[in-house]
Amino acid sequence: MKNIAVFCGSSAGSSELYIQGATAMGKELAARGLTLVYGGSSIGLMGAVADAVLEAGGNVIGVLPDFLQNREIAHKNLTELIIVKSMHERKAKMAEIADGFAVLPGGAGTMDEFFEIITWGQLGLHGSPCGLLNINRYYDPLVAWFNHMADEQFLQEKFRSMVLVDDTPQGLLDQFESYVPPAVKTFMTKEKQA
Repeated sequence: MKNIAVFCGSSAGSSELYIQGATAMGKELAARGLTLVYGGSSIGLMGAVADAVLEAGGNVIGVLPDFLQNREIAHKNLTELIIVKSMHERKAKMAEIADGFAVLPGGAGTMDEFFEIITWGQLGLHGSPCGLLNINRYYDPLVAWFNHMADEQFLQEKFRSMVLVDDTPQGLLDQFESYVPPAVKTFMTKEKQA
């Protein structure tokens, strides 16, 4: 692994623990010599993780839609800033560059990015690790929901196991290093099930 995409909020959240966790992730990425690939913003958890990587001497690639650059939220000190035309292009470019995907706390946009990338993994479009950094137990309800999907047989267990979870950057990135993707998803017709 060389490049790790981080999806996270453009807000700081309700607790200082979220900024601390984002900062810890940035420091750990830099310590391991991994390049951060992220949404290019200077605010919220996005800004905190990028600042931490840069302060530790690491490299950061930002991918930002042009309409957000025009709102003056682009980070000014990145190793590289890639400007794209849309949110769709942003996700595609980040997926193209990244070797793994870490999800820190965030809102609907973060969830959109996470669900798309985990779905692409299920379909065999990539074999990269995807994990939740469960800062302040933020993702406990989502982890419970994935377990519920598996229990109700809407998610095969092999795909449930694709969702790596840890409450420390070190633990999550260690899981990334040993990750083996499951076999590609197949679809059974009613005739084949009989």
